[in-house]
Amino acid sequence: MQSATRLTLLLCAAWAATVLYGEMGAYWASYLACSWPSPSPSSSPPNNHVKIAVVADPQLMDSTSLGLPSSSIALQAAEFYTDLNMRRSFQSAILPFEPDMVLFLGDHFDGGPYMSDEEWQESLFRFKHIFSLNEQRRKPHIPIYYLSGNHDIGYSAFFSAHPEVLSRYEKEFGSRNYQFSAGKVDFVVIDAQTLDGAKKSKERSSSWEFIKTLSPANTSNPKVLLTHIPLYRPDNTPCGPHRSSPVINQRVSYAALDQGITYQNYLTKETSDLLLSLLKPVLVLSGHDHDQCTVVHSTPFGPVTEVKELQLSGTHIPSFASNGTFPQHTLGTISWQQGNLYPSFMLLSAGPKLSQNSTDLKHEVMTNLCFLPKQTHIYIWYICQFVVTILLLVFWPTNGLSSLPYMNTFVSFMRSVGAELFSRTKEKDDEEDGEYEMVFDAEGSMHLVKKAVAKAPSASSDSRTIGRGSVVARATAGKHQLEPDSSILVEMGSEMTSEDGAKLARPSKSKVRKVLRRLFRVIQSLVVIATLNVPLYMMLLFKDWIDH
Repeated sequence: MQSATRLTLLLCAAWAATVLYGEMGAYWASYLACSWPSPSPSSSPPNNHVKIAVVADPQLMDSTSLGLPSSSIALQAAEFYTDLNMRRSFQSAILPFEPDMVLFLGDHFDGGPYMSDEEWQESLFRFKHIFSLNEQRRKPHIPIYYLSGNHDIGYSAFFSAHPEVLSRYEKEFGSRNYQFSAGKVDFVVIDAQTLDGAKKSKERSSSWEFIKTLSPANTSNPKVLLTHIPLYRPDNTPCGPHRSSPVINQRVSYAALDQGITYQNYLTKETSDLLLSLLKPVLVLSGHDHDQCTVVHSTPFGPVTEVKELQLSGTHIPSFASNGTFPQHTLGTISWQQGNLYPSFMLLSAGPKLSQNSTDLKHEVMTNLCFLPKQTHIYIWYICQFVVTILLLVFWPTNGLSSLPYMNTFVSFMRSVGAELFSRTKEKDDEEDGEYEMVFDAEGSMHLVKKAVAKAPSASSDSRTIGRGSVVARATAGKHQLEPDSSILVEMGSEMTSEDGAKLARPSKSKVRKVLRRLFRVIQSLVVIATLNVPLYMMLLFKDWIDH
């Protein structure tokens, strides 16, 4: 019983450590593993830059995600744990960096265009809760900027027929085409869903008119282009080492009669080239793909590098580089439920900050990729540890490991090996330390012969030796005789005899009692483990879920 108690306490400690790491420590580890980007690995991050945290594709689950009704328990559980994971990531791994701004690259919701107003408001409330927007009123205000995504307003063919979707989005998140500055860097936000829309579409014309007003001649500040849908890239273009899923090639679906686009995963080549030639950005940030990808675009004014899904790690990106390269990043999803096992976010430094003495400072934009906990792996770890816990409780011997036959055999084997090694060493020592005499044979050759040593016979209290000729017989003491096992006697007595004399076996009562005792012990241990760890889990869960 003491062995079972020690096992239960050991499992309690193991589960407490697992819960603490999986629900809290993993997020601290993500925070400690990342940092604001710096010009070189040996230098510290500059203090005069504007620090921006970039998040892409949270895509909150709803009734359109799994095809389940809103009242489904499975859907509600999936929504809760997905929301909880993103809230923990934002609270424990992003906000501790104390960013000056937060940037969302679109797809805030999953079924945004298709939800009713009531469902949309509910998803909006969850979005604000996850990313602590409700708490901004009680804390120092952090500016937050948003891009519209195809899961927020749909593609051009959809919102052309449902303009109320655009109005609903703009009422909460503001304009879909705008510009803001961070330090000496201008960020240009574009509604990418409209750029390849119907040629006579009002939304398409509005977006291109806005882009044309942002001529590079109007400002000396470098530009960063923000678009939810990535720029065009040729099929099978390599995406770099951080991508975990296969490369997705270009797919565009058009509605009939030039009514716009019903689906696209990249902007068309014509649209991409025109954007780059009009804006000449030093960096392009996008989302939509849910995975990492870095590509380089060739343009008349020099190559432009596109990095999709938050792919650069500690990459220093100078504005107006001497070789004419301009990077583009597509950021990875922050949600573990959106097809990417490695959720991530970006830390971006833009600067330097505006000041009277900063006119001669070099403009630069630096990015650093940060990975979040692999939530799927954590849940798999929980399942595996639960299975191991059950197996240990079921098969752990009552008297500990020493009562197992193979353990006794192993110990006996190790003892015999030790005795053999010791005896060989002793014989060798005897040969080296013994006395030798010189013997001459008939031919006159000399030989060294070890002298015989007489050994006194040893008496044994447990046995006596009787010798006759070369045969030796030993009598075994009666006290070493084994008593018959009571369980064997019970099983023998439990057999029944049929009328024709055949024996019929029936279950042994002792075996049934043994199984019941083991089952009771397993349940008792599980109750103890749950009593100590379930409150810990619930405390960590609600600590992160409740608004502070």
